[in-house]
Formats: sequence, structure tokens, C-alpha cells
Amino acid sequence: MGAHPDDIEFGCAPLLIQEIQAGAEVKLLALSRGEAGPAGTAEEREAEALAAAKLMGAEIDFVDFRGDCRLEITPANAMRLAAEIRRWRPEVVLAPTPASNQHPDHSAAGVLMRDACRLARYDGLVELKALPAHAIGQLYFYDITQHGVRPPDLVVDVSAVVPTWEAVMRCHASQTSRRGYVDLQLAAAHLLGLSVGVEYACGVYANDPIRVERLSDLRLSSRNF
Repeated sequence: MGAHPDDIEFGCAPLLIQEIQAGAEVKLLALSRGEAGPAGTAEEREAEALAAAKLMGAEIDFVDFRGDCRLEITPANAMRLAAEIRRWRPEVVLAPTPASNQHPDHSAAGVLMRDACRLARYDGLVELKALPAHAIGQLYFYDITQHGVRPPDLVVDVSAVVPTWEAVMRCHASQTSRRGYVDLQLAAAHLLGLSVGVEYACGVYANDPIRVERLSDLRLSSRNF
């Protein structure tokens, strides 16, 4: 899920591309059409997001939360996202990090999705009665504009899908033609990758502790220097 049409593509698309190539079904959710952006109309940005989703092999839906820069952390908005979770019944959910000092829609989207994942599993909510309760397996947060205040909790080698990821990001021509967003994301992924001994990596922050059966199940170390 992303607050704007390009958030997912810039922030966590390589992770999703890998899962799609492995046979997973991926659903993208955008909470605005980028109406307040300085470049590109809402219609253009929606078309760009649709093209990016098609290239990834995913579906995308747009949910109207009164437009870009108007995303509010309210019980009603969390309930609407909880309904989307119940409708699509995902095992893994990715959302923008709730960290501060970034676009306010990013942090609001992270908080709303965190709350929605909890509400989606409560049977007694009258507003959600039309859909069966659903408990997700994992919630991870991704960083869109490199404002992470600490190293990610989980680092994934995405080197093999970087060409596809770059093509997906460049679908958002109204944004990438104005600023070096693609270079920013690739440079950050390359730096993170080098730090763990691969060419490119993408990191996420875990909402909950990561559980394994045995300590020895964790076979790859991130320590490279």
C-alpha cells in the first residue's frame, strides 16, 4: 500500500517483483492519485501507476481518501483499510514507514495500515460485518524517500530484479523527469547491498518480532564489514 501513485514503485517494488516472479499474487493499493503534486495531473499519474502495475504483473486499486495531502489518521479511515484487508485477505502487508520528517501522507498511511491490520481481525466490528475477519501473517514498513532513522530489520537481495525495478519506476515519467528519484533509489539500494555483500538490496522494518523455528534457520548474515 502507498499513499501516492508512485510510493510502492519507489519504496518496495523489487520485493514485490521477486514475489510475483515466484508465483505470488500481489495487490497494490494507492490512497490518492497524487492530486497535489507539482507535476502530472491526477489522470496522468493514475495512468502511470496502472502501467507500472502491469509491468510488475500486479493489480492496483485506488481508494479515495479526499486526495493527496489530506490523509487523516481516523478510526473511519483505518476501518476502510481494514475492509480492504478483509476483501483481499493478504498474508503479507507492506506500508510506508510511520517515521516522521517525511511527506505527512507517508507516515499517516503507515499508521493507518498498522491499525487496519489489527481491526481486520476483530469479529465484533459492526462496520466490517459484511466481510469475514482476516488476520494477516506479517506487516512490514518500507522507506520511500530514504528517511529511515535506523538500519532495516530485514534486508533482501534484489540484484536480479533491478532492471525490471528501474523500468517500473520510470513508468512514473511525470515525477522521474523532474528529479533524480530513480538514481536516489538505486543508489540507496546499491549502498545497502554493498553493506551486506550483494549488489543491490531492499530493506524493511518489521512491525512485530520475526519468528523462526530455530536460530539456525537464519543462514545469511548481513555483516560484511
